[in-house]
Amino acid sequence: MGKYALLYRFGLTPWERYGPAAAASIKAFLDREEVDRARPLGRALDLGCGRGQYTPELARRGWEVVGIDVVPSAIEAARRKASDGVSYVVGDVTDLPAAHLGLFDFFLDIGCFQGLDAAQRDAMGQGVTSLANQDATLLMLAFGPTRLRSVLEGVTQAQVEAAFPEWDLLAVDVADTAGLGWPMNRSSPQWYRLRRRATPRHP
Repeated sequence: MGKYALLYRFGLTPWERYGPAAAASIKAFLDREEVDRARPLGRALDLGCGRGQYTPELARRGWEVVGIDVVPSAIEAARRKASDGVSYVVGDVTDLPAAHLGLFDFFLDIGCFQGLDAAQRDAMGQGVTSLANQDATLLMLAFGPTRLRSVLEGVTQAQVEAAFPEWDLLAVDVADTAGLGWPMNRSSPQWYRLRRRATPRHP
């Protein structure tokens, strides 16, 4: 929590530029999540939601959505602009069961997973899996590894797959970097879409 709490405190939140810069592509990816789903859409969890940049949009689309972030000041800011169908929780994405959030049909992660170390990535993957309904999907935006990883963070596709061994990787798409300044436009971001693998039924 320490690093992000300080960044919020001093107003250094460059990740918040991505929403306006890539609004059209984000809309397209969220549209895709709704294509094969009946209404009501179900429950969604916005992982590392920060000040709630994307959470209200999920609610507007018809999800019953929860935003979770470890930084209390970010959650307080999100709650001040909360709309119907949205709730926010202070919690650690690497210990999701402790938050007692129930089960979800969709998980959104825009820039959260990429900032974790190997043990934390595994813990987040296990937590998401424990909260996932059968056939739940996960949409994740993550920077790729670069020489500036200590500043920008980032993960490989193999690291994403390793943290979610009970999920199928459905798609990997290059993310739009138009409108992002240096060095974020050199971070090779990718959109990952995964689906929770069906658990075999035993007779």
